[in-house]
Amino acid sequence: MKIIVLGAGVVGVASAWYLAQAGHEVTVLERRPEAGRETSYANAGQVSPGYSAPWAGPGVPLKAIRWLLMKHRPFVLRPIPDRKLWKWLWQMSTNCNSSAYDRNKGRMVRLAEYSRDVMRDLRATTDMTYDDRQQGTLQVFRTQKQLDHAADDMRILDQYGVAYELLDVSGCVVAEPGLAGAKDKIVGGLQLPGDETGDAFLFTQRLAAMAAKCGVEFRYDTTVRSLSREMDRVSVVMTDKGDFRADAYVLALGSFSPAMVQELRLDLPIYPVKGYSITAPIRDGARAPVSTVMDETFKVAITRLGDRIRVGGTAELAGFNMNLSTARRATLEHSLTDLFGGAGDTARATFWTGLRPMTPDGTPIIGPTKFGNLFINTGHGTLGWTMACGSGRIVADLVSGRTPEIDCADLALARYKNMAH
Repeated sequence: MKIIVLGAGVVGVASAWYLAQAGHEVTVLERRPEAGRETSYANAGQVSPGYSAPWAGPGVPLKAIRWLLMKHRPFVLRPIPDRKLWKWLWQMSTNCNSSAYDRNKGRMVRLAEYSRDVMRDLRATTDMTYDDRQQGTLQVFRTQKQLDHAADDMRILDQYGVAYELLDVSGCVVAEPGLAGAKDKIVGGLQLPGDETGDAFLFTQRLAAMAAKCGVEFRYDTTVRSLSREMDRVSVVMTDKGDFRADAYVLALGSFSPAMVQELRLDLPIYPVKGYSITAPIRDGARAPVSTVMDETFKVAITRLGDRIRVGGTAELAGFNMNLSTARRATLEHSLTDLFGGAGDTARATFWTGLRPMTPDGTPIIGPTKFGNLFINTGHGTLGWTMACGSGRIVADLVSGRTPEIDCADLALARYKNMAH
């Protein structure tokens, strides 16, 4: 079949790769001049199945209020007059209970574990490199309350057979020697040895190059304007470079996906959650992280990428505002220098922001729609790279009429029953 993929971020490129591997003729439409230039460009660098969890959980509304009052706040809410924002926040609040958290985390861990395995197969068969390391993630806790709460996540990790180890302060320093100078600031940590790290942009670029060699056509500098339908099927994609037709279509436009299908009366409950990162050259390798360290207090990830340190975090609800905030940079620099003092040259760090496409329940939307030839692959939030290969493989299976290797029915748009039609 002839397939059009909308979007060349890491999720769209992975979708194109696996569709091509399944024997389809694939075209990717992307408004940027190359792949991976949006949210995939400078993310935190984690492939974190063990850390896959929804933001919506018990007590989160109260925590959010406390976060808003912190100097180095992990959560920022801009009170803009946006009906979609307030609707999304209300939908998220309905997921802030124990049963919803367990259900949503279970979905996310299932997909993320599968995706990590698919990525490993890809790496083994292609010898692909992208400043990657397979040395796990360490989530560090600064308070006893955070450490106690880890039991809730460990229960779900047990349920899905995800390896982990609860560490005391000494154990954290053994796992990440660069923390030796900050051991009085932490009380313990949760190590997830199955997690990985790497440069998502480099991964996306190299996967796109491999896909192109396999026959995938990338149409860059092409802005998708709208989709048209005939009866119960999408008939054409209209762009600033003309119209494109195919047998099936895959929507992977991240935060811009809802607007693209609004005229089709598909309501995707996705809102852009703005994140920031800095990338600093390593100044002292002995003080730098070995892999990824998650600073639970500030919700910041600190990752070693070759001779660089990537620090990513913050959840800012501000619509599609792409302004860079000096206050958010200060938080990232504080987390890095507080835990790994002297490791990175923050004065030479580059500063970046991107929009994560987030659903109210944290789980991406992957699968069919009421239109027989339109498939969704978006809404991965902060876990786009973690879930990209698995999501792409699932979509390729669904488009090809094959049964995916994991249960994915509960990932489709139909789980939002009141929004699916």
